[in-house]
Amino acid sequence: MARSRTLIAFVACALGLIWAGGASAQFYAKDLYVTDLSRGIEWLRCSVGQRWNPETGRCDGTVVPLNHDTVLQAIEQAEAQLGPGWRLPTRAELESLVCAECEGPKIDLATFPDTPADSFWTSDRNWLAPRHVWSVNFRTGHSYGRFFPYQELAVRLVRDR
Repeated sequence: MARSRTLIAFVACALGLIWAGGASAQFYAKDLYVTDLSRGIEWLRCSVGQRWNPETGRCDGTVVPLNHDTVLQAIEQAEAQLGPGWRLPTRAELESLVCAECEGPKIDLATFPDTPADSFWTSDRNWLAPRHVWSVNFRTGHSYGRFFPYQELAVRLVRDR
């Protein structure tokens, strides 16, 4: 029995099926990307303003808060450096990163290292107050539909696979 478990673990490692840092089985982290297998999307591991350091497996630098206009510039830069398709996540996509059992920030830091316990932009407008945009706060793990697009929040980019 122990021998068969060892063989299964070996095969899973060989196929790349062991997920980073105890994260949910829906996430697969490799280098500067995290693939969400259940949603078919790919995240940048680092927030905008940070740079992936492959030697340390961490995100170096300081998160740069952006408003919705400057997010467009960050997306253009990401596409020039990493290829097309980068965008702000939807509220549901960003909420899928919340780790309720994490002490703080409320995100798996092994998968998304050096994420601040701050609010992050989504692409979704608040349907009850259309001048506001939804955000996800990784200090509390809650979503808020109270920020104006001209305010500056942290950003994590995503693209469809």
